[in-house]
Amino acid sequence: MSMPPRFETPRETAVISKILADLVRTVQLIECEIAAQEERASVSDRSNVKYPMLARTLIERRDNLKMTIDALEQRLAERAPHEQARAA
Repeated sequence: MSMPPRFETPRETAVISKILADLVRTVQLIECEIAAQEERASVSDRSNVKYPMLARTLIERRDNLKMTIDALEQRLAERAPHEQARAA
């Protein structure tokens, strides 16, 4: 049974923070592209059969990235009390 990796050093925490910032930027770009696809197709209702396939795919990608962001933020939040205790 493998254990999930832990962020043990401040450097690792900084790297994860950078990754989070990049993921947030990527989500913003994807949301802009979804809006552009909806505008081009003049369809914003996802239940419409004419809704762009690319927009559907991008929505799935965005949602997966948001789940990843949430998980990483939770891990960093769990790590914060340990870092504060070391600093004291």
